[in-house]
Amino acid sequence: MQKLKVLVVATSVMMRKQISNLIAEDSIIEVIGAARNASEAVSMVQELRPDVVTIDIEVPELNSLVALSSIMSQRPTPILILSSGSKDGITATITGLQNGAVDFISKPTQLHGSDLSQIKDELIFKLKQAAQIPLRTLILNNITVSKVMTGQQAEDNSKNGGMEEFDQIVAIGCGVGGPKALEIVISSLPANFSYPLLIVQHMPPKYTKVLAERLNRFSSVRVVEAKDDQLVHGGTAYIAPGNCHMTVVQQGQVCRIKLHKKAPVNGYRPSIDVLFESITGLKSLKQHLILMTGRGNDGARGMLNAKQAGAQSTLVESQETSIVNEMPEAAGELKCVDYEVPSFLLASKIMEVTGMLDEQI
Repeated sequence: MQKLKVLVVATSVMMRKQISNLIAEDSIIEVIGAARNASEAVSMVQELRPDVVTIDIEVPELNSLVALSSIMSQRPTPILILSSGSKDGITATITGLQNGAVDFISKPTQLHGSDLSQIKDELIFKLKQAAQIPLRTLILNNITVSKVMTGQQAEDNSKNGGMEEFDQIVAIGCGVGGPKALEIVISSLPANFSYPLLIVQHMPPKYTKVLAERLNRFSSVRVVEAKDDQLVHGGTAYIAPGNCHMTVVQQGQVCRIKLHKKAPVNGYRPSIDVLFESITGLKSLKQHLILMTGRGNDGARGMLNAKQAGAQSTLVESQETSIVNEMPEAAGELKCVDYEVPSFLLASKIMEVTGMLDEQI
């Protein structure tokens, strides 16, 4: 059996050694090189042609975001980010995910002794998963011009959100690969988009807040991390906080967000199924449900129930752009999907199913 080849990128000698030793414990993975800075990383990817690259992203000296962007433009390769969970590390991680990295791992707070061994199983699992991502999918996700990558900010900076009264609502669920997919979709919606978007992204606390801030910066619609009891407005995207389920309830003519920390569903909190089930209860609204890239089957059952209850439309991201296609595939197996669309066409499809495309013409 041919071994999975991994390039380790980290400024610290200790970090390179620890990561390499952990990976070497698996019989089918081989560390073929270790780079200490961005230029080394880029040249070693070209020379050694690894199957996966791990990058310790938040170290300033590494200039890891430059390395990541260069690798994805010169020789697209699955990249797995290692993040400390510090404020700077989280920001760099979200930026890296939006610029082409496929997944990330939060390192333990302390990096001494055997602490890093806590992530061994997750590291090996995610390396093997990353190696299975087709090259075509990586390329399709990165030929899309990214406002985050180019530094372009949205023209409309007022973004106060729309009216509290609306007759349609959009719910989106995503997991691995979601930050990039969401950036492609949300940043493509026009400033006059009239309806609320409720989003569950499988991600830990703090990361969801930074994700919302960055999407807001590069999108024409308003993007916020959701708060408990918050009024829902049209033209605003609400991202469920990490470690909190998000639901929506209707009170008279308005809708409010409710957050809670009941047990994980399908292994996740926030869970897409929890959001979708609550959306299904909003009988006076036309409902549009979307499942994008992600691992597992979270959201599939909720989409089926919504479809059976009369949801206006159900959409999934197509396999050609899904970094991990398990969630869209699970919904497809339940035969509850109206449309299968690549990420770069999802925004226009949302405009179409909500009727806003006709209004633009």
